[in-house]
Amino acid sequence: MITSVVILGLVTGQRLGELVLARKNTARLMARGGVETGAAHYPLIVALHAAWLVGLFALAWDRPVNGYWMGLFVLLQLGRIWVIASLGGRWTTRIITVPGETLVRRGPYRFVSHPNYIVVAAEIAVLPLAFDLIAFAAVFSVLNALILAIRIRAESAVLFRT
Repeated sequence: MITSVVILGLVTGQRLGELVLARKNTARLMARGGVETGAAHYPLIVALHAAWLVGLFALAWDRPVNGYWMGLFVLLQLGRIWVIASLGGRWTTRIITVPGETLVRRGPYRFVSHPNYIVVAAEIAVLPLAFDLIAFAAVFSVLNALILAIRIRAESAVLFRT
């Protein structure tokens, strides 16, 4: 269905736009003395997200959209925007720390340490469910959980150092 293709196209466009923003923010952070942590696992994250999108295009392009799950996905996008806005120029897809800067404690970061990963984990399950791809949602949720276990451990080690 055209609706499925449009939705997947919009999600892909959003992700590509976020990568552009992340690269700009990463460059600015690095220019201010930023240090990257966890670069070794970053290609796994990129591969997972690329495979997720390619798989959705392959399997969902002609499927009807479940309004409930799509509505939930739209709400998750509001959470994504809140996370990005709260971090501002510090938002990136990499783990970059700038010596002397304090942790962000505004927006969703007032409530949880890693709100972006909550949103991403939910998105990885919810969008496939909007196309009734239950097994796809389960497989990618498990793969994402495995990568996030590595990612959060690396990020927490550098951010919450005592």
